[in-house]
Amino acid sequence: MPSKTDILDQYFIPARHQLIDVAAFLDRVDRHEGEEDFRIRALRGAISILLDDRPGRAQAVLEALSDHSAEPLDAAPFQGAHGAPPESAK
Repeated sequence: MPSKTDILDQYFIPARHQLIDVAAFLDRVDRHEGEEDFRIRALRGAISILLDDRPGRAQAVLEALSDHSAEPLDAAPFQGAHGAPPESAK
């Protein structure tokens, strides 16, 4: 079974890169005018989950960024996915 050091040795640099990428994304959003929408609010909420020092963070982030609405739409408003639940779906 790998140790914490083994895991850090293997995955720290990629995780560091991903965190810097998210920070750069947030900086880009902050530099521009306009209203924030549900996607950035959902992302910030998911980031707060990362700061919880408890197991199950990956599942909690996935759940926070998932649309749990049960009723199908009559028609999709666009082609594709938002990647975060619209606030009306919560």
